[in-house]
Parts: sequence; structure tokens; C-alpha cells
Amino acid sequence: MNNPLLEHHSEEELWASYKKKRDPLIRESFIKQYAPLVKYVAGKVAANMPQSVEFDDLVGFGVFGLIDAIDKFDPEKNVKFKTYAVTRIRGAIFDELRSIDWVPRSVRQKSREIEEAIVQTEAKLGRPASDSEIAVTMGLSEDEFSKTMMKVSSTSILSLSDVWYSADDSDKISIGDSIESPQSMNPDAIMERDEIRRVIVQSIQELPEKEKKVLVLYYYEDLTLKEIGKVLEVTESRVSQLHTKAILRLRAKLTNLKKGIV
Repeated sequence: MNNPLLEHHSEEELWASYKKKRDPLIRESFIKQYAPLVKYVAGKVAANMPQSVEFDDLVGFGVFGLIDAIDKFDPEKNVKFKTYAVTRIRGAIFDELRSIDWVPRSVRQKSREIEEAIVQTEAKLGRPASDSEIAVTMGLSEDEFSKTMMKVSSTSILSLSDVWYSADDSDKISIGDSIESPQSMNPDAIMERDEIRRVIVQSIQELPEKEKKVLVLYYYEDLTLKEIGKVLEVTESRVSQLHTKAILRLRAKLTNLKKGIV
């Protein structure tokens, strides 16, 4: 850490000072200190992406997430900066990948159709729907549904970081955001966010066991899909399907919440 600022002050002191003064030198020192974290997260994301996605591009996207994390981090919250930054870096990478729109339109359409089928089926059943039940709603055989899921998951960049958009679609609320300070929000917005967080946590608990394990291992244990495959003793493509399905289920649950069904 050969940084003059860090040699004379503790990190806690630097965060307190940065929060008050927004000193660009302190900001620069944090960017340099945590730059390896961007490469680490980019490497994890790259491991689950097609080869056409360049690692250096992911690092570039991730730097914006790091800067965003530094600017928004609240040192008074009982959360380590590293934990907070990983969520922000990963979110920035996915946001940029979405903005350059490299996922084929047909795949996005299929993803929406699956999500809508999950919304309808689970609202009707009042519980998580099985693959066969979702397939029936879509008018597909189980085999056709499985092939559709494979196609979507192989090119999908669905992520917990974009699990929910509130009413105007500009205020994104995710599990990562839920650890931010809500001081600037009005009471109604705080109540909405608390309710969304409660539903997300409850929805994860209600997921089928393997889907729940994939989310925990990917987002909280930070394993790649390949590593998760070894833990669960299934193929990497199966893990990718489980991950995609879990995210679609969560989004469906939140869509039902938005419509007042949950």
C-alpha cells in the first residue's frame, strides 16, 4: 500500500475525512487501493461470459462501479467497504453490458415470456412453480421449456443487481442498494424499500433448494458457475439455468408485489 495518505492515517480516519471534505486526493488513494478488487470481480464475471466479452472492457466498466461505491459508501453503516464495493462493481459491469445491448432481441423476448409465465403461474398457485407448471402456462412441453431456458441462460446477464425497478424505472432497488443509507428518502420510499427487501429475502428462502444454493454460492460465496457446478455436482450449463431461473422467479415475485398480489 505505498500510499502517503494511508501511511499517516488509518482507513477509518480517511473515510471520515472524505465524507466531510470530498478530498480528490483521498478519493484517488481509495481508487488505487481497491483497483485489484475491480480486476477480481471482472475476472469472476468474465468466467461466466462468452469469449467475445473482453476482460479489459469488464475492468473498465467495473472502475465506474468502484468510483460510485467510494462516493456513496457510508462508513457509519455496519458494512465493510469491500463487501459494498463488490456489489457496486458487479452491478456497473452488468449495467454497461446491458447498455451496449449485446444480448439478441429474441433472447430478451424469451426471457420476458418466461418471467411473465412465472408471474401468472405462481400468482395462481400461491407457491413456487415447477418447470412443468411453467411450461404448461407457456404452452410448451417440458423438453421445449428446458431448451428455451438453456438458450436464455447461455446468453443472459440477469443479475441480482437489477432485480427490481420501482415505478418510474429510473430508481433501481437491488439487494446491494438495500445496505445504502436511506436518509435522503421520504418515509413512503423507505417503507417501500423495506417491503421490497423483506419480499426479496422471503422469496430467496422460498426458492427450490438448488436455485437457492446457486444464488448463495454465486453472490455471497463469490464462486464462478464452474466452481458451483463442482460443489453441486452438476454441469456448468445446468448451474447457469438454475441461476437464470432463480432471478426470473425473484423478478416475478416482485412484479406480483408491484401489482398488489403478494
